[in-house]
Amino acid sequence: MEFSTIIKQAHSGVAYLALIFLVIVVINAFAGMSGNKEFTEKDRKLGLFGLIFTHIQLLLGLILYFVSPMVQSMGVAMKDSTMRLYALEHPLINIIAIVLITIGWSKHKKTADSKGKFKKFAIFYTLGLILILSRIPWKMWLPSLFA
Repeated sequence: MEFSTIIKQAHSGVAYLALIFLVIVVINAFAGMSGNKEFTEKDRKLGLFGLIFTHIQLLLGLILYFVSPMVQSMGVAMKDSTMRLYALEHPLINIIAIVLITIGWSKHKKTADSKGKFKKFAIFYTLGLILILSRIPWKMWLPSLFA
């Protein structure tokens, strides 16, 4: 199997884990905020796993970006919406999303009260999740839905 194929499959597989953890963190953060719950080690670990899987996803995506023939000619990509998604929109928006998630992680560590910690996760992880969901190449990822 070719290296770029292995990276592409890993990138697709880790995407599921990243999305699952982001959804769990976001739901947990809103539940913690609305229920005035105490921020526990479990909540911290959920946020950490969301952070870790998005960073792994970023690393795989960057490797894929530089080895994939699909994004090698940027000039051609700008004229085709599918190519533009892979060459520019998907990587740029997802990098911004992961930066927001990372900011949320950093800010939660500097916050003393539980409600504030949940609020940081709720805001930053939700924004990151929305951005990620907005630039997933759905036609490639779930082709049976678009057939």
